[in-house]
Amino acid sequence: MSEELPSGGIELSPDEMEALPARWSSCWTPHEVAQRLAGISTPWCVAAGWALDLFCGTQTRAHGDIEIAIPAASLPEVRHRFPDYVFDAVGGGRIWEDATREVLAAVHQTWLRDPATGNYVLDVFREPHDGDTWICRRDERVRLPYIDIIHHTRDGIPYLTPELVLLFKAKHTRRKDQKDFEATVPHMTSAQRETLAELLARVHPGHHWIAGL
Repeated sequence: MSEELPSGGIELSPDEMEALPARWSSCWTPHEVAQRLAGISTPWCVAAGWALDLFCGTQTRAHGDIEIAIPAASLPEVRHRFPDYVFDAVGGGRIWEDATREVLAAVHQTWLRDPATGNYVLDVFREPHDGDTWICRRDERVRLPYIDIIHHTRDGIPYLTPELVLLFKAKHTRRKDQKDFEATVPHMTSAQRETLAELLARVHPGHHWIAGL
């Protein structure tokens, strides 16, 4: 993805930013997303907060939206599953409605919009990759096979391994991120905690979570 945002788009006003939670109020659940993507050939997984809850086996908090991660090149295949929805690109407080290929190449986040209501139902992260190898967009030295980073619940919902979810949450460490860390770490194996500590030391040297692992 480019480091510079593309031109155009709609800059969200403070009122529009405040209204976003309401526009996400009818977002899908992990089970609904899995049903809609059943049988798709590209690797995909639930990401962010919902991924941690799927790993823990219980919902630990309310979620304002739902995110999934896919290889960037797989967007056309995913898009084909949702012909009645529109993909808006998002970045830097701006939205590019029904984004062009050029805009999509410049940002990694895509919101799936129901044109009938204007509400959003799914957040799609388009991740860097090299074939079947996932590349961390925060540090390209971190490269892992998709087969190693996608786990599944007992009923088959794919989710991103908690070490990587928490790595992404570590950048800003908002209140919900800290709560997610505290709720998730007790469920992680010693190997997973060691991996997270190593990733944090590489991507966020000196991060205060390292001492808690």
